[in-house]
Amino acid sequence: MKQQPLLTTERLILRPFQLSDALTVQKLAGDPLIANGTINVPHPYADGMAGQWIGKHVAGWHSQQSAIYAITLKSNHQLIGCVGLHNISNHTAQLGYWIGVPFWGKGYCTESAQRIVDFAFKKLELEKIYSRHLSREAAPGKVMKKIGMKHVMRKNGALRVNRLTEDLDYYEMKTEDDVEYKPA
Repeated sequence: MKQQPLLTTERLILRPFQLSDALTVQKLAGDPLIANGTINVPHPYADGMAGQWIGKHVAGWHSQQSAIYAITLKSNHQLIGCVGLHNISNHTAQLGYWIGVPFWGKGYCTESAQRIVDFAFKKLELEKIYSRHLSREAAPGKVMKKIGMKHVMRKNGALRVNRLTEDLDYYEMKTEDDVEYKPA
């Protein structure tokens, strides 16, 4: 695939990020609640960081190492979050996502994660998707379970942040797990 395709769901359009999204990304991802609940989103989210992050996406897509999408509402094209496949290699990828705080509790994360997993298995022909989340944050794990991922382990003290250690829960889904997998 040469160009990163648009992906759609009932309520969402998943599209490649554009540099013009940088200020919105900084505002949404810069919320302390996002950084506190994710593994890779920094806080504070300084000026220029979003543009640098977005700038890496095209290279990641063309090298077939990532597929990062802006989650936008179909109704008004408003950017509300991010969903993506990272570390793609050997038919495997890591699923990651975040949704801006004003859009929590509406099912957008589950809807977008389900769609990108469908894309990963059917179009990218991946065989395994894995993900992880901070054990103290239940919401990401609920999304993983809803899309059919299975909890495989909890690793105590797996991540060190600001001199504190964090426990991580790990999930995965394989193409042969089709029993629970329901494509969007």
